[in-house]
Amino acid sequence: MISEPSRYCTVELQALPSRIGQVRRIVSAHLRHWQLDALIDHASLGVTELLTNVHRHALPDKRCTVEVALLLDHLTISVRDNDPRLPGLGELTSREAEFATSGRGLAIIEALSESWGARPYDAGKVVWFTLQAPPSPVALAPHAHSIQGATTDGPFTAGQALDTVPFLPAGEPLDAVTVRSALAH
Repeated sequence: MISEPSRYCTVELQALPSRIGQVRRIVSAHLRHWQLDALIDHASLGVTELLTNVHRHALPDKRCTVEVALLLDHLTISVRDNDPRLPGLGELTSREAEFATSGRGLAIIEALSESWGARPYDAGKVVWFTLQAPPSPVALAPHAHSIQGATTDGPFTAGQALDTVPFLPAGEPLDAVTVRSALAH
């Protein structure tokens, strides 16, 4: 039985350097909205590494889809592309990877995540990683504007208002303009 709502967003893009930063900001905005600020640094670094791998290695094109899914206490970030070749950690030893200036993307993913993997998907593949999400201190009602007097341990003290962040639509491609527009309301 699922006792907490799940969260999901997806972004379709060309894995070009200029787009990678935009996706990183979109992922960060969703994590803030989901009250997962503690995961932003690791999630941003992980999505950057996966998109950089698509940019550098994917053939025949750089089209990909980033999916971010929160289910209970696990955040999963995946990148799906059209290249069927599955990645590996390569031939670098852990000592070489520590001092290498490139080719460390999956070693970084392995170090920052709870788990990671790659699997074939249609004509391409999906590379994913998971992060342990901290327990939610307060469950928000979908249209609540504030919660007064939270009594749980966490970032909110009794009597402090918790303003909700605008809803960002799940299941449809988002871009920075959509996120900015939602956050402005």
